[in-house]
Amino acid sequence: MRTVLFVEEVSPRRYGEGLGDGANSVLGKTRLILEAFQLDDTDVSLSELSRRTGISKASVHRLAQELLEWGMLERSGAEYRLGMRAFELGSRVPRFRVLRDTVRPYMESLHHATKETVHLAVRDGLEVLYLEKISPNPQAAKPSRIAGRMPLHCTATGKVLLAYSAPTLLEEVLARPLERLTPSTVSLPGMLREQIRKVRSVGHAIELEETAIGYCSVAVPIFGSSELLLGALSITAPTFRADTARYAAALTEVMRKVAATQQIN
Repeated sequence: MRTVLFVEEVSPRRYGEGLGDGANSVLGKTRLILEAFQLDDTDVSLSELSRRTGISKASVHRLAQELLEWGMLERSGAEYRLGMRAFELGSRVPRFRVLRDTVRPYMESLHHATKETVHLAVRDGLEVLYLEKISPNPQAAKPSRIAGRMPLHCTATGKVLLAYSAPTLLEEVLARPLERLTPSTVSLPGMLREQIRKVRSVGHAIELEETAIGYCSVAVPIFGSSELLLGALSITAPTFRADTARYAAALTEVMRKVAATQQIN
């Protein structure tokens, strides 16, 4: 899903934010260091890691040495980057690995049939997390990417996840300001409620230029054989050539096939 991306300096984190008393433990500090790396980061200096985490440079340096030995971090001159061990462990997450491996062939078929970008996404907190992406070329629907995140309220995949999750999730989203990414982004609680009601009624979501001007997306939920909501599947295309009715029908057929495979539950 193409979005308007603004590259900004990562704000310093208040020490221990979100960790409570655990921030003072070795594990808590290690988590802060690993989570300080952003999606667009390549190399990050010791000083910048200290700034982002709120941990002293001496402590960051000491913990970074252990993370280097473990392979969770790698050195690039005087700077640090996430290591291969982090990728390896992430790839072992069974719920996401099985889902991705099961849905990937259907994504390839959808891409072949439409020549448009296909996304597989799951919910993580109040955001959409992209597990897989198949696109016509590296620039298509950029800058969405595997492991990228977007808000739930303005993406087709997010609206589907909101529609088929517990009602408390929608209330949690509405309790916060609805960030506007484009002039078309839904920002009124009543409008979002109506959109989610419609998604439940028709079984799919359509997002028109809410994340990027000139692009739209259609998404459906992905259920396991036990009818548990697992994620969402979408097709993203330039608005001028998008056939949303065709995309919705194709995605719905895939949704039914995935649920019938008995491979995921």
